[in-house]
Amino acid sequence: MPLVSLGVNFASWGYDGHMTEISPVPIRERTRRLAQSELTSVAQDLFVSQGYEGTTVDQIAAAAGMSKRTFFRYFPSKDDLVIGKYDLFADRMAEALDERPSDEPVWESLRRVFDITLDYVQDDYQRARNDAMDEIVRSTPQLYARYLEKMQRVQQLLIGRVAGRLNEHDYDPSDPRPAAIVGAAFACMQAARQAWFTSDRAQPFGSYLDTAMSSFQPGAYPPQG
Repeated sequence: MPLVSLGVNFASWGYDGHMTEISPVPIRERTRRLAQSELTSVAQDLFVSQGYEGTTVDQIAAAAGMSKRTFFRYFPSKDDLVIGKYDLFADRMAEALDERPSDEPVWESLRRVFDITLDYVQDDYQRARNDAMDEIVRSTPQLYARYLEKMQRVQQLLIGRVAGRLNEHDYDPSDPRPAAIVGAAFACMQAARQAWFTSDRAQPFGSYLDTAMSSFQPGAYPPQG
């Protein structure tokens, strides 16, 4: 999944589901995210062209126009740079959901949140680079283990917010609906992605995503006969 950072106002939910007050993202944090995004982009180009193991932190720092010491201000290691993109993705997904109207149906809000993935699927360059990075993660055991942890965090951030929508900010960990809704939405995105890749791609990926997610709407499958 493609990851970029977005500095906007958002309400932050922790893993325990408790909501904090909405506050602007500080300038320092926005600057840090932009630097991390730039480093990630530069590093991905190097990884794709010369391999993950063949790329050093010194090379990444030089390509980004910074010192090795400055690199370590943003990422503790090369592994953290690769996996850090999933944190950026999680933050952007959460922020996008927070921007949706509070009275909008949750399923529609999640569909609109997924709009941030469209360019990375439909754009040939972005998709090729992302696919190459996915292969690096899958083929590197320590990266793949951490990837699974990060993807859990992506869904947890959205689950907390969906729980707030359903329960009027009264978090109930025994309510299975938030996790079920978010899990189903991600399953729809993956199904749409696979279907679009096997098609002639005459239609935009967004239309496949619409079709997949509309299959969960009431009345989508009326009785036959």
